[in-house]
Amino acid sequence: MMSNQQKSKKNIEPVAQVLSDKVKGLRKEKGWTLESFSEISGVSRSMLSQIERGQANPTLAVACKIAQAFSISVGELVDQPWTASAIEVIRRDDPAFLYRNDSQCKIRTLSPLNMEKNIEFYELSISPHSQLQSAAHFEGAREFITVEKGSIEIIAGVDSSVLREGDSAHYRGDIEHCIKNPDSVEAVCFLVVSYS
Repeated sequence: MMSNQQKSKKNIEPVAQVLSDKVKGLRKEKGWTLESFSEISGVSRSMLSQIERGQANPTLAVACKIAQAFSISVGELVDQPWTASAIEVIRRDDPAFLYRNDSQCKIRTLSPLNMEKNIEFYELSISPHSQLQSAAHFEGAREFITVEKGSIEIIAGVDSSVLREGDSAHYRGDIEHCIKNPDSVEAVCFLVVSYS
């Protein structure tokens, strides 16, 4: 029969291996050497090497620096595939998902921030007589929009169209485009951007 200490050690070892594999994999994805990773993260090269080999477990401060270097949360860094929930909830009042909030518009991200994705999902609230002007995205990008409240005018290149509540449209996102609110009431839309 295993002691509690042995059970605890057995449970920790896979966690260290997951962290080791994740750090090494993310570093290689970025094309960083251990030296450049050390400079970017502020963690010593020897410590990073030990973590990648599974010979050291980082302190919380070191884990924070590593996660920040990869632009992910500490939770995402140590997330284990077998403990991840099948459901990821984005709460309405979570400030991490508020992409933009000014006098022209409010943009709330509705897709997970940690996903490698070729699709992004947003809620747009455009103030009266305001607009959201966008430069061309990557070649082949398309935008799909549905008006929940109010009305908008879509301008993509030289083409334009007015959409009212309940209307949907899709248009090229790889050319300059604009979403205008011509009315005196706020317009609320749902926008999907596809980069595939």
